[in-house]
Amino acid sequence: MPRIEAATSANTPAASATLLEGVQKKLGMVPNLFKTIAHSPAALKFYFGQGEALATGKLSAGLRHQIALVTSNVNNCDYCASAHTLMGKGTGLPMEELAVNLIGQSNDAKVQAALIFSKLMVEKQGHVSAADVQAVKEAGYDDAAVMEIIANVAATVYTNFVNNASGTVIDFPLVKARADETV
Repeated sequence: MPRIEAATSANTPAASATLLEGVQKKLGMVPNLFKTIAHSPAALKFYFGQGEALATGKLSAGLRHQIALVTSNVNNCDYCASAHTLMGKGTGLPMEELAVNLIGQSNDAKVQAALIFSKLMVEKQGHVSAADVQAVKEAGYDDAAVMEIIANVAATVYTNFVNNASGTVIDFPLVKARADETV
């Protein structure tokens, strides 16, 4: 049961309603995460702004979803695990890959390095070591890409915290975070 209900058309602030109309036109639906954040137009603008900025970066859409998956797993966020699995599939990533990405693994060595670094960022609250940074750089990520990995982790932490605090009702096919951490 949600602790903060998703906003409805009756209680959505006008500034948020305009943003949600754009989502409805683009996606054909408005995810409950967006409706929950919509209680605050400032928070909704923040959310959309950081997403738009990161979409213009060096990291592919697929890798951004893979980073979101491992981050969501560490933060035990079923909503984001579910949403990013579906969106990752939409970028062409196979379901088998997405399932192992959730627990920080990949069949691709470069992606694996980004996932390990992302997981360490969350677990160590950003206090990664010089060796942790060097490892991701040696895998082929330059300084700009490392900054974008960090930014994608931070963006996902925000949505993980929103969902975990508010109890957002999952409106995607369910994928459980931390379902199998032994792989």
